[in-house]
Amino acid sequence: MKPFSFLFMFLVFIACNSEKKKNVKPITIEFTKEGELFFMKKKDTITVINIEYARTNYEQQTGLMHRDDMGMDQGMLFVYKDERPRPTFYMKNTKIALDLIYINAEKRVVEINRNAKPFDESTIDARQPAQYVLEVKAGFADKYGISDSVVVDFNNIKK
Repeated sequence: MKPFSFLFMFLVFIACNSEKKKNVKPITIEFTKEGELFFMKKKDTITVINIEYARTNYEQQTGLMHRDDMGMDQGMLFVYKDERPRPTFYMKNTKIALDLIYINAEKRVVEINRNAKPFDESTIDARQPAQYVLEVKAGFADKYGISDSVVVDFNNIKK
């Protein structure tokens, strides 16, 4: 093969591959309000956020992956059938720094992992048994003083 022919084929190959890349659309996932979650200390409401539920295995494995941003008044609530330690969280493909708030069966905050780093694939471990895990934007727990003296309640507005 002549050097010119090789160069021509190489340039065609590059052009075809760059065309394919132009047609690839980035994954964008919009927040869908499915309920509200109330943070309470004693009988006073601290704040209320809009939540999406993660109930199925797929929803729980995907979590907040591929989201570009999330409001401080939004979160994703992972709902499990039982209460136990939840060491299965990681930040793979997650672009937003998060606080993970672990909630027991009585709906009391039992543990918080603050400022989980975007794209970090190491596991995020919790020692306390939890039936629910709430992912919110990093800084949320500090901003609202969320601690183990806080209880939550939530509803489902999407039927």
